[in-house]
Amino acid sequence: MRLPTLVSAAAFLAALPLAAPAQVPVPANTPSAAATTVIPLDRVVAIVGDVPITQSDVQERVLSKRQEGTQLPTDSAGFHTFILGVVNELVEEELLLKKAKELKIEVPDADVNNTVDKQIKDIRSRFASDAEYRSELRKAGLGTPEEFRRFRADQVRRSELISRTVKQLRDDGKVISANVTDAEVEEAYERNKASLPKREPSVAWRQIIIAPKPTAAAKAVAKAKADSILAELKAGGDFELIARRESDDPGSKQNGGDLGWNRRGRMVPEFDRWMFALPPGQLSPVIETAFGYHIIRVDRVQPGEVKARHILIAPKVDSADVARAHLEADSVVAALRAGAPFDSLAKKHHDFASGEETTLLTPFPRAQLPTAYQQAFADKKAKDIVTFEIPGNSTVPAKVVVAQIASVEEGGDLTLAEVKERFRSRLAEEGGIKRLMDSLRKQTYVTINQDALVMSPAEEAAPASPTP
Repeated sequence: MRLPTLVSAAAFLAALPLAAPAQVPVPANTPSAAATTVIPLDRVVAIVGDVPITQSDVQERVLSKRQEGTQLPTDSAGFHTFILGVVNELVEEELLLKKAKELKIEVPDADVNNTVDKQIKDIRSRFASDAEYRSELRKAGLGTPEEFRRFRADQVRRSELISRTVKQLRDDGKVISANVTDAEVEEAYERNKASLPKREPSVAWRQIIIAPKPTAAAKAVAKAKADSILAELKAGGDFELIARRESDDPGSKQNGGDLGWNRRGRMVPEFDRWMFALPPGQLSPVIETAFGYHIIRVDRVQPGEVKARHILIAPKVDSADVARAHLEADSVVAALRAGAPFDSLAKKHHDFASGEETTLLTPFPRAQLPTAYQQAFADKKAKDIVTFEIPGNSTVPAKVVVAQIASVEEGGDLTLAEVKERFRSRLAEEGGIKRLMDSLRKQTYVTINQDALVMSPAEEAAPASPTP
């Protein structure tokens, strides 16, 4: 188990010995002169205005980067460049904190405490007991839980101040995006392409979903049952009890038909019209939708929303109805292959009444497809037509899909064309931030002590502090 990446300077000094610290020998005439003693001093590596950045600050940031997965250069020149980059990162943060003070930007204690509380709760949950938690904090040089919390609060406040300052400067027009050439975009792509995420295998298609249709006899039986339930309700029957007993809607049945609060447009049109037309407490007549026959009662009304209940009686659909849906699907496939317009076939056969989508031309990751779609599309290519069944539930019967594949994308490396605009946008933003930081540096005294940056990559690569 790992402690958080933000740890104290003490933990860094213990875990990552860098260049030998300056030493102050104890004078010979002191009582302890019998054994020469040295006291390590924390070197100052940079100054921003009147704020020093110390070697332990750099060590702290380096360890944080290591624990986040950053690979440290192993050659001296590359390592020095890396450390100098870390120092400049800390310098820029101090410049932004100074600007935050000038702009009188503050982070309310409540915001800091809310964030820290969540972080501490998550960290504490990784340990079996308070004793283990306290012990591991001490081992990592983080002190007591109270000290650790104060440290995290300081880090959160610092991060949020920087974020709010950049936002304020951007809103004030102080961050102006840089112009980026195609050559710069291509160079950035070549430099970063090895670390880019891979393109997921995907497929795009359009579909006609055919719902099995109950027979006229089955619909008549369901309608008669709904009429008798409405008569029972009008005679004083308890709506909630009858809903639990009779309704075919599994989502609301156990709650006495309760649908909660709903805005216009969430239900199918026929249901929606009645739900927003009824006054509280009044029953609707038996109304028909693609799902069956409903009785609605509105409980409460507020601007733009109603809270309602319903009882659904769904006509029975049997295997013969599903078989007829498959025959209908076969006829749709034959028509498509004969050149019939897709949209005309969809208008006639697609299950629009249930809100099913028919055009899905945006590539969809294969791994995120429902199982039935994954299996049906497994070996298909563009322009293929495939039919398959998607499972139903106790209310909605299985349906038949006629899908026409529009495109198939194999997984692999992202091309420059696919990420070009993302890179351009990022480089433009980075260029704007660089201009801002250059401007802030000109307004503030900044110096970096190159002599204090003599650090060894071998020492930096030493094992990090003990982690639970």
